Amino acid sequence: MNALGSIRRILMDRRMVICMATGFASGLPLYIIMQLIPAWLRLEGVSLTAIGFFTAVQYPYVLKFLWAPLVERFPLTGLGRRRSWMLLTQIALILLIGSLGFWRPSDAMTAIVLISIGLAVFSATQDIVLDAYRREILHTDGELAMGNSVHVQAYRVAGLVPGTLGMILAGSIGWDLNFMIMAAFMSVGVGLALLIGEPQSSDSPPQSLWQATVIPFQEFFQRRALGPALAVLAFMVFYKLGDNMATALATPFYLDMGFSPETIGLVAKGVSLWAVIVGSVIGAFVVAAIGINRSLWIFGIVQMVTILGFVWLSLAGNDPWILGAVIAGEYVGVGMGTSASVAFIARETSRLAVATQFALFTALASLPRVVSSSFSGMIVDSIGWTSFFYLSTLLAIPGLLLLFWVAPFNAKYEPQG
Repeated sequence: MNALGSIRRILMDRRMVICMATGFASGLPLYIIMQLIPAWLRLEGVSLTAIGFFTAVQYPYVLKFLWAPLVERFPLTGLGRRRSWMLLTQIALILLIGSLGFWRPSDAMTAIVLISIGLAVFSATQDIVLDAYRREILHTDGELAMGNSVHVQAYRVAGLVPGTLGMILAGSIGWDLNFMIMAAFMSVGVGLALLIGEPQSSDSPPQSLWQATVIPFQEFFQRRALGPALAVLAFMVFYKLGDNMATALATPFYLDMGFSPETIGLVAKGVSLWAVIVGSVIGAFVVAAIGINRSLWIFGIVQMVTILGFVWLSLAGNDPWILGAVIAGEYVGVGMGTSASVAFIARETSRLAVATQFALFTALASLPRVVSSSFSGMIVDSIGWTSFFYLSTLLAIPGLLLLFWVAPFNAKYEPQG
């Protein structure tokens, strides 16, 4: 009863509302890049190989730790260090998203690529400050676990806007109005930046840009020997490589299987959203019950096995019931794996260097998604969808093997400063 009472108090905390808003604002631009723009390009006749290379615009998410020290060190306005960066990035995102639909892929692909790169840069920068803000307002283990869970759920819900609403609107309105509607949803982030206050710990930034750059890396490698430290970083890259590869070109795959944009919006995107939320909720409770290490093992196996559902769908073709079943299984596994991996990243992040370390760790975690997106189209064009999903399943194995060194099944975690 005491545990349930603590969870209830945390959920009713104003900070959970803030975590909900940070999740939505963070997820929306990423899902526009990952889901809506590739669907738009495919519907306009762009090849899978070209779409795959286009997704390289996501590389700012991988490189964001390079400019995270700037976000850590300098405020931009009188709003404060965190809120000023929030507002700048969110206004830029509104302008960039809203401008996308005024260009046509057939004759202005360069402009679309440049706008999308800018969109990814400002989205990644927003992630730096939102992750740091969330880490600074959550203190106890219970608050961190619940706040990150709420953030992730809202992050996934944001995918409903471009993935479902955007796809449905694609059949009835022009792309210019569609992207303007998507941009309007970023007002959630603007409202957040204007209404919240600065966290207390944000009042003491690093004394220099050099200090903001060096301390995060110095602190991380001082906690453990070089070998174990590199193993942790490698694990962050490889743990979700398989399911990131499998879902990298999900929307073009559904289109190639003969599903209409409306079916994709209502079935594929709707089912995936609720499946990943269910998986994340189950994952959060399991992590609390058996710990992060054991959860990483169990969920890693689950997310590897569920990739094989895509093999079934690639052979079955245009069957909405199989589509729903496969998507449900895959994204329940994705949700579980995400719950454990996000908890692991939070555990590895020091409050002494929150913005840059969090940016580094989440950048590493996003690396397989970005790299797989860049080359998946070329691989599919070479070997076909079925063989591609078998390959994705095999690529889930390295992350599981690293668990022997990073998170042994029965080992207990001891805080290291």
